[in-house]
Amino acid sequence: MSLPLPVTTSPNMKPSSKKAAHECVSDEALAHLKTYKYSSVDKSLISRYILKHYWNGFVELLPLWLAPNMVTLLGFFFILGNVALLSIFVPDLVGPGPSWLYYSFAIGLWMYSTMDNVDGKQARRTGTSSGLGELFDHGIDSLNCTLASLLETAAMGYGPTKTGAFTALIPCLPMFFSTWETYHTHTLYLGYFNGPTEGLILACTIMILSGYYGPEMWSTPLIAHFPSLEPHIGQTTFRDLWVPILISSFLIAHLPACIVNVSKARRAQGLSILPLFVEWTPMVIFVASTAAWLGSPHSNLLTDNHLVLFCLTMSLVFGRMTTKIILAHLTHQPFPMYTVMLTPLIIAGVAINFPYFPIIGDLFAPISAQTEYMYLWCYFVFAGIVYANWAVLVIGRICEYLGINCLTIPSKSPVSEKSSISNGGTNGSLGKGRKD
Repeated sequence: MSLPLPVTTSPNMKPSSKKAAHECVSDEALAHLKTYKYSSVDKSLISRYILKHYWNGFVELLPLWLAPNMVTLLGFFFILGNVALLSIFVPDLVGPGPSWLYYSFAIGLWMYSTMDNVDGKQARRTGTSSGLGELFDHGIDSLNCTLASLLETAAMGYGPTKTGAFTALIPCLPMFFSTWETYHTHTLYLGYFNGPTEGLILACTIMILSGYYGPEMWSTPLIAHFPSLEPHIGQTTFRDLWVPILISSFLIAHLPACIVNVSKARRAQGLSILPLFVEWTPMVIFVASTAAWLGSPHSNLLTDNHLVLFCLTMSLVFGRMTTKIILAHLTHQPFPMYTVMLTPLIIAGVAINFPYFPIIGDLFAPISAQTEYMYLWCYFVFAGIVYANWAVLVIGRICEYLGINCLTIPSKSPVSEKSSISNGGTNGSLGKGRKD
């Protein structure tokens, strides 16, 4: 969740019982927040033995009046600031831009990660831990999936191409399946090499190298750096290897582990995992519709350089889709199978490919570039309104029910130290609710 507003809800503004039940914010659903306990397993050696000390030191620099959710939000502002700089200095996502720009990308991403890791520690320091913290934190992570990776697209100079779009959107896959896994296991698992730690360090390293050598290095034949390997690699570039590396990393290192962990949890309950695969439906729709839209030769979004607007829109769509799963997990509600924000994406994926349909293709002319661009803008506005209304409703109801504030700490915290301990002592950071 990312709405930077202190939310209050008057009795007259409560949602109807039907809507409250649908959005997992009925009193019966929210009752589970009072007994919620955060659980995570992080096997990363870097985070356990190196970064842990950095985070423990950093959190001591934060004032005690700073609310944990505000810490999370401040980290997200670093990413939003970098996206704004990207739009000004490298709007084509190719560049090269000034060296300091790529360094700022690395700093912004690192500060986002830092804030994302210390918000839980700040919650323990201030005695303000609650289930809202995990929802807020993981909601921000969902919004950030496409935006942080958009910076990586620009840092590698891949531009508004299919490779650039893939780079910006691929993080949605591991985020969704980690959320699906957590919903069923009630524990967030991170392996020895995981995205929030090692993956982020790799991304920051790429940005720093782009600042020093220029983004063109990622499209230069590898023999320029390793001439002795010319007989084996020819004119292969890092760009040629990039997409296969990302796909294989997800299919080999991430997805199987998620399935195994969910399968173990189901077997412990005497249940089969097979019925749960239908819960992949929203992600299948998201991926298929995005591929159908951007991958169609009849689409002009990439050729006309609208990838930034597309990623901003998908940030809201994916953020809503994933955060609904997190909320359902916190409140012990059924797995959400659909969100209305996917509907325009499905329509676009089908409509842009009308020329392929024998009958429809004869009735309708191909969609023009201007019409497609205006549709994307309308989609962005629609997604923003829907997401904001939903965020206000959910945050307002949770704050009202638990008697807490979202972005501020009252002079006398309504959440006692005992409550902090019962909630796992964490603000709910994605893979970052690490043991002290």
